[in-house]
Amino acid sequence: HTNMSTPGKVCSECKEKKTKQFYSAGQFKKNSASRRCKDCIANPNKKNEEQNNNNNNNNNNNSNNNENNVQLTPDIEHVPFSEIENIVYESEEIQANKGAIADLKRHIRKKQQQEEIPDTHDFWDTQPVPKISDKVEVVNREIEKGELDKVRQEPYEINKKLYWDVINISDAEQLDEVYNLLANNYVEDGDNMFRFEYSKTFLIWALTPPDFLTQWHIGIRAKNNNKLLAFITAIPARLNIYNAKVKLVEINFLCVHKKLRENRLAPVLIKEITRRVHLTNTWQAVYTAGRLLTKMFAKSTYFHRSLNPKKLYATGFSYLNSRQTLARMIKIYKLPTEPLTPGLRPMEKRDVNQVTVLLYNYLKKFSISPLLTNSDVEHWLMPREGVIDCYVVEDPETNEVTDFFSFYHLPSQVIGHKDYKTLNVAYAFYTVANKTDLTQLMNDCLIVAKSKDFDVFNCLDIMDNDQFLKKLKFGIGDGNLHYYLYNWECPTADPKDVGLILM
Repeated sequence: HTNMSTPGKVCSECKEKKTKQFYSAGQFKKNSASRRCKDCIANPNKKNEEQNNNNNNNNNNNSNNNENNVQLTPDIEHVPFSEIENIVYESEEIQANKGAIADLKRHIRKKQQQEEIPDTHDFWDTQPVPKISDKVEVVNREIEKGELDKVRQEPYEINKKLYWDVINISDAEQLDEVYNLLANNYVEDGDNMFRFEYSKTFLIWALTPPDFLTQWHIGIRAKNNNKLLAFITAIPARLNIYNAKVKLVEINFLCVHKKLRENRLAPVLIKEITRRVHLTNTWQAVYTAGRLLTKMFAKSTYFHRSLNPKKLYATGFSYLNSRQTLARMIKIYKLPTEPLTPGLRPMEKRDVNQVTVLLYNYLKKFSISPLLTNSDVEHWLMPREGVIDCYVVEDPETNEVTDFFSFYHLPSQVIGHKDYKTLNVAYAFYTVANKTDLTQLMNDCLIVAKSKDFDVFNCLDIMDNDQFLKKLKFGIGDGNLHYYLYNWECPTADPKDVGLILM
């Protein structure tokens, strides 16, 4: 996963333009008319001190737009997407009009789709991946035939002060090194307010599925002190891609120390993990990124459901518009204290076979989905404290498992906040609603997450998730998650046709 910079936003209090970043695993701060920057959150009195210095230059340039019934500049249809967002969020009149904001968000998404896309990429244009400029073809095939005898036998050259190393994630000391590298250098927002914090138990879960290979956990160290400076991983997987059964790897946790970001280590890390995967006669890979790299096979969007509005507002994750109070927000997002579905209980090992069958029958309807064995399901869905929760619905008469939901734990550090150090975030994983209504089942999922002290619940708009997002008060995010295949080309899939979730 990689982060993606987007145009600066304007703080609603100090009116200063701030740089914002989004994440492949979902945005940290929802776009809004009442966005506050880090300084304003840390210094509540700053608004009063600087209020007289705020100047809004948009009013003189605004004109009526009949389609949206809001004030827009006359030439907005010719304004690039990178600039139109500032027009939206700088307008005080729009801040007080919730309906206008919704209309303009739709306009922004339309402009985003129309934005000119670069035709070239220095690194990816040298790789066997579909190019952005490629014409659309209805194909589902390998791009290059792999030849094992032509695979490079020696690691790629790197700076003489560095060296390659295989990271043994089962070793406590090496696990600590990976944890610290990711905790201090992985995904972080542009205002340095939040940073992903993968726990050590999460890393073990994510990197040691059935048939994993230690040699696919690669690091770069400094020769002078052996410090771990970069990391990338691959794990084995099998996908159903438009009815083609493809053996491949999932690429994840590409991370380079902040001080080495200008040394172009990321491309060599990708080439080295590719080389090592090729040595096992595996020629395809799947990965995700928050930004556009090459021609993607799918694009999805994260949605967020508030579970602890007070904390989300205090940390700057969430916002209040001009007509909303914190008390009203808390009331809107209040949930029952107990799940409503009879027979709901945590998954147990005896459920693995039934859950595997349910998941297989559900996922096969999607154009792209994982092919999971009993061992895979046991690894990925059996509950682990602080990592993954899975609940099944058991029919009290037949003892048959009819439905299940799951979510994984990925907290975020709250950087520099005096009261809060961690934001507890749950991410929707695989859910199958066979006999129980999907919205009811996911509402129970939110109730369970709330009971476990999560602050927010994140969910992609893939599979059948669109059926419950609005009903359960999820808010749309403004960052996209792009899905990519290495050495495979296939038709582009809509989010509802994607049945694959990567951490």
